[in-house]
This record gives sequence, C-alpha cells and structure tokens, in this order.
Amino acid sequence: MDLIFFDLDGTLLNDASEISAFTKQTLNLLSRKNIAYTLATGRTMHSAQSVVEGHDFDLPQIFNNGVTIWDPQTQRLTLENLLNQSEIAVIFDVAIKHETTPFVNVIESNHQHIFHAPPQHEIEKELINTHFSHSKAKLFDIEALPSNGQVTNISMIGKAEAIHPMWRELNSHQSLVAYSGVALEGDDYWWLDVHHRHASKGAAVTNLKQQLGASNVICFGDGDNDLSMFALADESYAPENAKVAIKESATAVIGHNHEDGIARFLRERFSL
Repeated sequence: MDLIFFDLDGTLLNDASEISAFTKQTLNLLSRKNIAYTLATGRTMHSAQSVVEGHDFDLPQIFNNGVTIWDPQTQRLTLENLLNQSEIAVIFDVAIKHETTPFVNVIESNHQHIFHAPPQHEIEKELINTHFSHSKAKLFDIEALPSNGQVTNISMIGKAEAIHPMWRELNSHQSLVAYSGVALEGDDYWWLDVHHRHASKGAAVTNLKQQLGASNVICFGDGDNDLSMFALADESYAPENAKVAIKESATAVIGHNHEDGIARFLRERFSL
C-alpha cells in the first residue's frame, strides 16, 4: 500500500495558498485509483482545514508538525508532546526580550483558541485583523490562558532582525524546536513557530504508517520541518522552490509549487 503525505505551504499549495484546479483533479484521480494520501503540515488544524475543505482528505491528518492528528472519520483528536508551563515561560521570556508578541495555540474540546498579549507592531495587528479574526479560532487575552491549557505551539511574526536571534536561542533549548521562514505578508517579515522538541512530522508519519498498514511511504515537502519525514520515507520529493537542504535530502527534485509540480509528478508517477 502506497501512502502519500503532503506538506501544504510551498508544496501542495500554490503561491496564493490554494489547491489549484489541476491539483484538485489530480487528487481525485488518486482517489479513483485507491491511492491513499493525507496531510503533514506545520499549520494548525483549523488553518489547514480551511484550505483543504472539500478536497476529500478522508484519512487521519497531521497538523502542528506532528503534535496534532485528526481523524475525520472517527472525529478523534490525538495530541502528543504538548508544551508545558516551564517551556511556555522560556518562549515568553525570549519573545519579551525581542519585543515580539507570542500567539499561543491551545486545543480545547476539539476547538482552537489563540491567546495573545496586545500586539506591539503593525504586522501583528494585521495578522489578527486579516487572518485570525476570519478563522474559526477564538481569540483571547493572554491573561486568560489557563494553567492546564493544551498548548500545541507558539507562533510569532516579525522582521528578520528580531526573528533570527529568537530562532537561534529557542533551538538551543533542550526541550524546544523552532522553525522559521519568510512570511506570506512580505519578504521583510519572517514567521517563527515553536514546538516541543519531541514533536515532529516524522514521528506522526511513523504512527500513521503503522496504523494504516502502509508498505511504501511517499512524502512531499519544502522546509526544515519536513526533514524528519524525509528521513524515514521510502520516497521523498522536494519542489524546485524548496530550501537547498531539503532538495539535497530528497529522492528527487520536481516542479515548482506554483506550477503544479507535485500534481504533474503524481500523474506521471502513478500513470493517472
């Protein structure tokens, strides 16, 4: 049994953060041939679901870089490697030092809540007004963050001169891992996403491989958070726009994400 895992941003999605009509048709062709596929993304569950809704992702899906697995058939949510209070405190201290607002993602009764302090920069206000306020996530003041909240990850956005040293400092912590990249809001801004170090796409992919009885795992991704699943995949493919280290780790480099590179490869690979 082949089992395909798709990263979203920079991989399955085009530069408008959408699944193109050509890619949607390709997914339908995979389904008709009973070729199994699902998601393995760094996005939160609700952020990802707003993009893939209506595209027939029926198998368990990986979110938050492996912290969250959602099974749409059984409506079961599995959470692993959540951030504890001491780890949250470390992240807060680093954010405060660099005058950046942390956005704390919490899962409660299968719903996403986001807790944050008053935004300090226009880009943070824009993120709240144009993204979070239009999502299914509920926004709360950071003072309301429950001490027993199930914190999946903490994200931030800012200029490179603030994000880069935060990335280095947080990755030096034994219990944390931080990923970063250029933000959709413009090349001047970078995003930062912090998780427990034991959380990874690779660990979640391994669990689903065993659960679904797959014999051949095929992964597609473009960023540092995809390396863990590339390491265990039978086949791994990076689009042309991927980071250099990702392309060097892949079985092969295929077409660019905004040119339907993954879909075109799949049509050839599986004779769709």
